[in-house]
Amino acid sequence: MENTEKIYGINGPVIYIKGKTSLSMGEMVFVGNSRLVGEVILLTADMTTIQVYEETTGLRPGDPVYGSGQPIYVTLGPGILNNIFDGIERPLASIAKESGMYIGRGVTVPSLDTEKKWPVKMKIQEGQFVAGGEILAETQETESITHRSLIPPKVSGRVIYAAPDGEYTVEETIAKVKTRNGDEVEIKLAQRWPIRVPRPYGNRFVSSRPLVTGQRILDTLFPIAKGGTAAIPGGFGTGKTMNQHQIAKWADADIIIYIGCGERGNEMTEVLEDFSKLVDPKTGNTMMNRTCLIANVSNMPVAAREASIYTGITLAEYYRDMGYHVAVMADSTSRWAEALRELSGRLEEMPAEEGFPAYLASRLSGFYERAGYIQALCGEEGSVSIIGAVSPQGGDFSEPVTQNTKRFVRCFWGLDRALAYARHFPAINWLNSYSEYVNDLAPWYAQNVSRRFVTYRNRLVTILNDESSLMEIVKLIGSDVLPDDQKLILEIARVIRVGFLQQNAFHPVDTCVPLDKQYRMMKTILFLYDKCKALIAAGIPVSIIRKEDIFEKVCNMKFDVGNDEPEKFDTYLELIDKFYGKVLKEQGKTNVD
Repeated sequence: MENTEKIYGINGPVIYIKGKTSLSMGEMVFVGNSRLVGEVILLTADMTTIQVYEETTGLRPGDPVYGSGQPIYVTLGPGILNNIFDGIERPLASIAKESGMYIGRGVTVPSLDTEKKWPVKMKIQEGQFVAGGEILAETQETESITHRSLIPPKVSGRVIYAAPDGEYTVEETIAKVKTRNGDEVEIKLAQRWPIRVPRPYGNRFVSSRPLVTGQRILDTLFPIAKGGTAAIPGGFGTGKTMNQHQIAKWADADIIIYIGCGERGNEMTEVLEDFSKLVDPKTGNTMMNRTCLIANVSNMPVAAREASIYTGITLAEYYRDMGYHVAVMADSTSRWAEALRELSGRLEEMPAEEGFPAYLASRLSGFYERAGYIQALCGEEGSVSIIGAVSPQGGDFSEPVTQNTKRFVRCFWGLDRALAYARHFPAINWLNSYSEYVNDLAPWYAQNVSRRFVTYRNRLVTILNDESSLMEIVKLIGSDVLPDDQKLILEIARVIRVGFLQQNAFHPVDTCVPLDKQYRMMKTILFLYDKCKALIAAGIPVSIIRKEDIFEKVCNMKFDVGNDEPEKFDTYLELIDKFYGKVLKEQGKTNVD
């Protein structure tokens, strides 16, 4: 029987109950006659505070509050993928069918379809001893993903009933386990898990494999590891969402969880339209077959925005525990932090810097710490990689959300408004960005791409840093006073920026580039650099070298060489050799190689 309390006060999404109650901290409650979903966030001897995840307009003091006796949870089971949920895992398509175009308040729809029958292949037998996290059954959830139902983490014992292979709904019992205490636990395809509690795992590993995104500036200069964390901060219009779209489309993760947290509705519409049309390059099926979208846009209740990233990361951990590699796109954590600030203000908590609550850093760390490369309880290896967008006001990276995020992520892709306005995309500033994963991933690159991969990468970074230093001089006194070897650095840096770092998301060849092609592009650019240095050492000025169109040809190789045509790079090396010999011959010099 539900416990019933009465509303005493209302302050936006925050309501108060006066006096001692039977509710517990973190408990899910249903507020008012419409049974709006809420959560207990503060308990004192004489007051209980609840945040409501829906619009509270129309509530009045004296309206009932019903306790549920359990925390805010998500339902885990087949049917999560190829679905769109709100911030507390309510399926938006099902709600729209029930309430029409405009979603009403208090609509209750099961998170997963309770009528659909799934083809289940059992992996356990009667009499078998099982422990938490072991694979119970397999279901073909989508054309791309096999769903592995797991024994709940806290359940272990002997199987006293295992259903035969067949078709079952998520609410039907498919197994019973008798624990050591003699209790009988029924196990279904659908299970519940509280969103604020990390799911358990076996072992945690050092991240030693990259999350390959197909974006050159990310994979080569600032890579993220599988199980790693990254932040994409940038002002309005710099391409945070577009970068996350590209990573979600092309990264070599098995599953994508995209959390639209407080972003504009038209951006989420674009995601829905793009992903429904996009063909997955890994499987040939639609991208949505391995994607789950959580839409909590800017005009949805602010309290649900705060819960949405916990919902998303819990779904990601669930698939990680099956042995999948999951990439979580959180867009954006700044809107989530603003929701924290608004709720904190309504609770009359003491504000910290820029009005954010004092616990902002601990909440951010708690979120990013749920990433990792692990061995699941079932023995499989899986990972959760988190890529969070940050939207600092005015593009100011010194504001609290960006600064605190930098403390907890090891990869920082700083977007630059000047680059975006110059139509250089991705607009990631190579001087402000960094990745602490480069040394961890070096053995993998050496084994799977080339032993020279990291060496070439470091040479590119050095040239770009040298260009930045030289541009300070050029701004003051012009480029004519520079010696030829420094003029060459400016030319090669331009080739790196235009021909390598700049990437066209709408070009069929350039939108996603495999690592082998990235390596060969670096090799070609540095080969050109070395040949030009040899020409300068022979006394040939940059002005002569620049007359040839070799720089433009190398810039265009990203379009001219297909992703499956590595042999064409040999043609570019031969072209550079011919250019080198031609310039020497015209200037009457002997070969200095």
